Amino acid sequence: MRKLIAITALFVATTTSYAQQKSPVDEVDTTIGNVGILLVPTRPTAYRPNSMVRVYPVRKDALDDQIQYFPLTILSHRQPDLFAILPGDGTPQSYDNEHATPYLYTSRLDQSKIYIQFAPSHQSGIFRFHYDTDTATVTLRNLHPGSLKVEGKDAISGEEKAMGLTAYFYAETNHPVTATPGDKKLTLTAHTSDLELRYGVSFISVEQAKKNLHREINHWDVTRTSDEGKAEWNKALGQIDIEGGTPEQRRVFYTSLYRCMERMILITEDGRYYSAYDHKVHTDARPFYVDNWLWDTFRAMEPLQTILNPDMQADKIQSYVRMYQQGGLMPTFALASGPGATMNGYHAAPWIADAYNKGVRNFDLPTAYEGLRKRALDTSVLPWSLGPKTSLDDFYNTHGYMPALHPGEKETVAGVSDFEHRQSVAVTYEISTDDWSIAQLATVLKKPEDRELFLKRSTNYRNLFRADKGLAWPKDDKGNWINIDPKFDGGMGGRDYYDENNAYTYTWDVVHDYDGLFDLMGGKQKAIANLDQLFREPLPANKYTFQAKFPDSTSMVGEFSMANEPSLPIPYVYNRLGQPWKTQKRIRSLIDAFFPATLQGIPGDEDGGGLTGFVVFSMMGFYPISPGVPVYDIGSPIFSKVTIHLKSGKDFIVSAPNTSRDAKYVQSATWNGQPLNRLWFTHSNLTSGGTLSLNMSNIPNTTLGTADAELPPASIHTDPTKFQ
Repeated sequence: MRKLIAITALFVATTTSYAQQKSPVDEVDTTIGNVGILLVPTRPTAYRPNSMVRVYPVRKDALDDQIQYFPLTILSHRQPDLFAILPGDGTPQSYDNEHATPYLYTSRLDQSKIYIQFAPSHQSGIFRFHYDTDTATVTLRNLHPGSLKVEGKDAISGEEKAMGLTAYFYAETNHPVTATPGDKKLTLTAHTSDLELRYGVSFISVEQAKKNLHREINHWDVTRTSDEGKAEWNKALGQIDIEGGTPEQRRVFYTSLYRCMERMILITEDGRYYSAYDHKVHTDARPFYVDNWLWDTFRAMEPLQTILNPDMQADKIQSYVRMYQQGGLMPTFALASGPGATMNGYHAAPWIADAYNKGVRNFDLPTAYEGLRKRALDTSVLPWSLGPKTSLDDFYNTHGYMPALHPGEKETVAGVSDFEHRQSVAVTYEISTDDWSIAQLATVLKKPEDRELFLKRSTNYRNLFRADKGLAWPKDDKGNWINIDPKFDGGMGGRDYYDENNAYTYTWDVVHDYDGLFDLMGGKQKAIANLDQLFREPLPANKYTFQAKFPDSTSMVGEFSMANEPSLPIPYVYNRLGQPWKTQKRIRSLIDAFFPATLQGIPGDEDGGGLTGFVVFSMMGFYPISPGVPVYDIGSPIFSKVTIHLKSGKDFIVSAPNTSRDAKYVQSATWNGQPLNRLWFTHSNLTSGGTLSLNMSNIPNTTLGTADAELPPASIHTDPTKFQ
């Protein structure tokens, strides 16, 4: 009975009243977004920052009443689970009394009345199962081709292959167990009411998994491991202190920050790592990171990490360099299993250029540049492809745009995905930004011919701007506009011409050259009218018809989609048009409407920091709209005070003591006590430390930050070095 009371007390402790919660990790609610609006929900994942071990209950979503199993870890974010464990005979069970934090997961299975506790370390984890009988059973199972092996009376190991990579685990129990083999599974039985299982994982070997376990968890104490995890999370999340805001807003903020700290994962194991980029084990004192989806994360999550963890950013970029050296290709989706042919573009370019121009220098820039240049010029730019160039790539290089097919016209080029299609506008627009980023690095490396080549390529988006429509528009290979409905055509999800969006979103996806876009639109006044209309433009059909066509474009405001990453900078574009009060109003409304502290609190695929990086920045009151240009646009801070504790020991503070739901508009600003007439600041301002003070009001100031000389840099000819 005492054991059961202790277990129950642990559950009660996790439900401490909000008023008593003080530390940053206590503000994290891992269930936010656990029910997806249309797409994949978030998961209540227990992990340490950037750790190999990531564990959650496998189910459809948080409303599913059965847990299928727990993975011992996962291969990459939203990629295959590795191994399965569940108390009992492995049959899925309904559950209750679930409490999830980043450092401890607990629940109770209904039928068997088994209490489950799990606490993660970096390359290991520990489960505790409490039974209401004196016989404990737990089932381990292979989820992929592999094997399970009994190592002794209290140890088990396993391996399995997924996506071309072999994963290993080694586990120990605190009581002797009898193993009964089954179909791809082992059922362990022990004569106890409390069975603990601790394990290590590895991408190298079972023996290395054993070493990882003993290095991190050499005890039988779930509470000790969870306490260590809690302290580590408080250190990581405590890099940003917030004051003010509602309890719900604080939960949204710190939960978003927690999700921005999942990836990339560190897979160095005692100075060695297995690389799926050349299928070898390497010895290297420098950390090796994998698992990043740069199409999603280069926009906000990675710039956030550049602020918080610049040394880690250098290690992550150098990991990309090593991937290129080992496999001959600079990845965008750097999965644990190798380069992923996913989405479009080569967004390692804006990530690396942004980090470099913000002072991250401890990586091999010449080799990184070599890999980026090769990716841009020698590999196909077709969506979901890492193959050799095709005739479409040759056309792009000659004519400056990806040609489109007319509706109903059959594909004739081998290498084009049957589902993803050409995405002609999306490809042209996105790699225009990528090429601008490569041009900036060419400048650093004193390669003037390359600079001119890539700067010219960065204007290619202009070839697909249709002036009479005011929108990004597809052309065929003869230079004729395709006859489409810009709101609704383009195949499932827009994949004939766009990518997960339509013309209304991709028109604004030129973060490297807004001034050029405004000129194409006929000047800033016309651009303002177009941007206003974006948020007012009606859908082309009822919502269920539209969402069936564009499942990624949920959470619509007019034709603006809050749910998809290319939309993230759009509300901040008003700053560059001399109407910053509209940015302030719009950001507040979007955060309030689409990021509540609820099970449906994420408007689309979160993608491991893809959307939540935007939330963290926007709630703090600023945003990095143009990767590669080291400046931040000021928005509308939600908290009365935000303090970023920099690695240098300095603090950057955003002070807005009178901010509120109504007082969302910046009336005046000072930087370290000196009046600030512009509504942007540089990365060097931030890293130097100091205080940005914003006087907030419920009435917009329609003159502050509106003069042409005070607008943020927005030209393709911007020299980033002027802001370093």
